[in-house]
Amino acid sequence: MTHRQILEALSGLLLAMFVAMLSSTVVSNALPRIVADLHGSQTGYTWVVVATMLAMTATTPIWGKLADLFSKKLLVQLALVIYIVGSVVAAMAPNMEVLIGSRVVQGLGVGGLTALVQVVIATMISPRERGRYSGYLGAVFALATVSGPLIGGLIVDSALGWRGCFFVSLPFAALAFFLLQKTLHLPVVKRPVRIDYLGATLIVGGVSILLVWVSLAGNQFAWGSTYTVALVAAGVLLLAAAGYVESRVAAEPIIPLHLFKDRTITLATIASVMVGLAMFGSTVYLSQYFQTARGMSPTEAGLMSIAMVGGLFVSSIVSGRIITATGRWKRWLVGGMALVVLGLALLGTIDETTSLVVIGLFMALLGIGMGATMQNLVLAVQNNVAMSEMGAASAVVAFFRSMGGSIGVSALGALLSHQVATKVTDGLHSLGISTSSHDSHSIPDLAALPAPVRDVFESAFGQSFGEIFLIAAPFAVVALVCVSLIKEVPLRTSNLEEYAEASPEVAAELHHGVVEESKR
Repeated sequence: MTHRQILEALSGLLLAMFVAMLSSTVVSNALPRIVADLHGSQTGYTWVVVATMLAMTATTPIWGKLADLFSKKLLVQLALVIYIVGSVVAAMAPNMEVLIGSRVVQGLGVGGLTALVQVVIATMISPRERGRYSGYLGAVFALATVSGPLIGGLIVDSALGWRGCFFVSLPFAALAFFLLQKTLHLPVVKRPVRIDYLGATLIVGGVSILLVWVSLAGNQFAWGSTYTVALVAAGVLLLAAAGYVESRVAAEPIIPLHLFKDRTITLATIASVMVGLAMFGSTVYLSQYFQTARGMSPTEAGLMSIAMVGGLFVSSIVSGRIITATGRWKRWLVGGMALVVLGLALLGTIDETTSLVVIGLFMALLGIGMGATMQNLVLAVQNNVAMSEMGAASAVVAFFRSMGGSIGVSALGALLSHQVATKVTDGLHSLGISTSSHDSHSIPDLAALPAPVRDVFESAFGQSFGEIFLIAAPFAVVALVCVSLIKEVPLRTSNLEEYAEASPEVAAELHHGVVEESKR
């Protein structure tokens, strides 16, 4: 494919990825208002995010397997339709339970978009050239991350209210659907696959139960209660059953264990879990920090995100271009993770009094590190596997990154809830105000509180957020060690050999097309 043909085919894919990213970023600034309006708690805030991430995690490997069996274009379009249905239900949610359920449906669609876009790009473009186009992906990610909070903040502060945040992505999703129909034309390379639904169900069921335990323990019941014993036992048993199914029963396991014989894939998988836990687990709460600890409006909180996303935008574009020109990618992974560690450590020092300029600088460092790390971690894995396993390998990395993100958001959210509740209770008692457990764990409308009480909440949130980033930093250190140990393999400059392995007939057709194009 020529550069122009690739860009035409990428137009719908990039818009689909924009929709997937927008699903979380446009809602981030609305969450404090949503939770207050629907009378939710900090645990509810956490699960609005975790529900989408878990559903995305559960289905990402399945979408990857389906990509090896059916038309990739049709699968991306199906994922868009599922996402649209979830968005409509979320926009009309009357309570937190329905909202969280609709976010699960959104996550099913986002899982497909996240996995399939990577697979399609890997199918069209050789690893050496992929850095150039990964930069476009990074730019779209940055655009969605920058525009999402801004759009979300403006909508929440307008007459549309927070429900408008779930409607705003629908036109983009519909446009992506029709663009894909018009521009994306790929050969359907089928190979016999069996989808491991049982393994996927057991893995996500086990992790979900453990995340429920982490989220509720210490708030709804004691850490040493019978509820803890029951939930932990159920989670561990399900994960043990999943391990047995994956290793002994499944003909084609959802997590192909033989892939981990490759050192790069093993290290990249561990790094993906740590990256997801550290980055997603901490940054998802940045908008809440600006609104609860600094008293900003959703629009103002959205503007503050520009510092981090600006760094992400620049580093993803620059790193992609240079990797394509040089074929060297490891230095960007190592340097990016080092900046992530530094950014998280510096953000661990903030409280409700820290200068916004200083916070913006810390966020920019974190953004630069994220931009140089995320896409290139996937690139390293894709460069090490055959085309016939591209879908499964890409999905495995995305699966573990999402799983790490789900664990991070849930665990750090539970810790945040506990820390804030303790500080709020102590602060209100010092004012002579008695509180209940529900009051200390709720997220109130700060503007409606008396000034002394508002100061207590802002101080509690401000101090607690710094602790969250500090706890996330060691996990990023583990990811840094992993990427440092990955062996750098030169990027392939063609996909024809891999196509020949998957389908000799398709390889012959592609080779003929390349020859004809060169004659022109």
